Amino acid sequence: MTEQLYRADAYLRDCTARVLAVNARGGIVLDRTVFYAAAGGQPGDKGALQIEGVGPCPIATTVYDADKTTIVHVPAEGALPPQPGQAVRAVLDWELRSRLMRMHTTLHLLSALVKFPVTGGQVNPDDSRLDFDIEDASAVDKDKLNADLNALIAANHPVSERWITDAELEANPQLVRTMSVKPPMGTGRVRLVVIGEGGSVDLQPCGGTHVKATAEIGPVAITKIEKKGKLNRRIRVSLA
Repeated sequence: MTEQLYRADAYLRDCTARVLAVNARGGIVLDRTVFYAAAGGQPGDKGALQIEGVGPCPIATTVYDADKTTIVHVPAEGALPPQPGQAVRAVLDWELRSRLMRMHTTLHLLSALVKFPVTGGQVNPDDSRLDFDIEDASAVDKDKLNADLNALIAANHPVSERWITDAELEANPQLVRTMSVKPPMGTGRVRLVVIGEGGSVDLQPCGGTHVKATAEIGPVAITKIEKKGKLNRRIRVSLA
């Protein structure tokens, strides 16, 4: 199994690694990586594998294989992949990752402010969204939400993590805010993202990458609140 270095430090921009395998579709499996594989609404990382003595192999995205555990680095079309056993340096597209970290943390804050069930979401570098079940559209005021969200960001709340067991999560179902995305379970423990002291702002399971403090996000803007069904309201937010 690939060692997921971003789990311990989401700010790592590169690492040395060795190629374990190249699958039939050209996907590259490493023994360790800083690349986040697409999951939970967050896209997979892009970047390059610097191949020792050869040069860069651009990576278009990073995904999980069909077994949902093997991390596959997908080369850009026409790129020459390394061979099994070769040494590489995995280098992130840091500008993209940084924007995704800021936006993902923003969506946590948004879900903390909008006290309705979350039915879906997508993290993007520019325009991200959360979907909520809201019967009364007037229950969410765009201008107030925009002001409250930016106030939370400016307050520079710490963002950290802690781990609980699968059993503890099952005993505390209220921690799960997103109805459409199952928390990453199966290893015996679950990672909680903690925003504010002791989770005073937000506390929920999440396997994505986040900033260390909310002020790192910078100003954001609620761009649109859309009606997508009888109950579904889609709230879009972007980095200002």
